[in-house]
Amino acid sequence: MNIKIQSVRFDADKKLLDYVENKVGKLTQIADNITGADVILRLENDETNENKIVEIKVALPHSPELFAKKQCKTFEESVDLTTVALRRQIQKFKQKMRG
Repeated sequence: MNIKIQSVRFDADKKLLDYVENKVGKLTQIADNITGADVILRLENDETNENKIVEIKVALPHSPELFAKKQCKTFEESVDLTTVALRRQIQKFKQKMRG
């Protein structure tokens, strides 16, 4: 799977990039035909602590793009919640395909 990571308004460190790749890569455990994932890590300029936003788009053959977006206090928490949401979407899509 090809994972593209983009950080907006900050420079992501190697540790965060590795964490994102690890978590997103684990999505292949439930769908081994994922062709790619686009990850956007964004730092919002608002005053709240929950200003870390993660958006992930996943491409599966024969399906519309699956998308999830979460906003939390840390990027790691956002990545966790986003991948959980995508897991659910992938499982629903697979069930629908089985009929």
